Amino acid sequence: MGRICKDGINTDLINGDSIVYGIIHTQHVLSGRWKIMILWLLSKQTRRFGEIKSIFTDISQGSLTKQLRELEQDGFIERHVFSEIPPRVEYSLTEKGIDFLPILDSMEEFGNKHGQDSLQKFTD
Repeated sequence: MGRICKDGINTDLINGDSIVYGIIHTQHVLSGRWKIMILWLLSKQTRRFGEIKSIFTDISQGSLTKQLRELEQDGFIERHVFSEIPPRVEYSLTEKGIDFLPILDSMEEFGNKHGQDSLQKFTD
């Protein structure tokens, strides 16, 4: 039996099935309560930090900053800093982030098909 990789999976499984590695990688990159919704929001247009924060009212500033930085480090979004006073920072999708959009569309399709039973939980 192989050792466990940094993503918490036995390396024998990863080495024997490259499809599993792709799933693990995607799950690792998107772990975080708000990352998928941040990507969805940025798929519509470039946004400033304050705009993102005002839309996701339940996220703390620290958590939002952390998740934006992780998405930037993983190459899904880019951060544009404008040298103005006060400083202006905008976030947008990269090519990699744009490549993820069909997955978001599939998630929406799945949720629309199977999520009606769970909808009540979110609206109460």
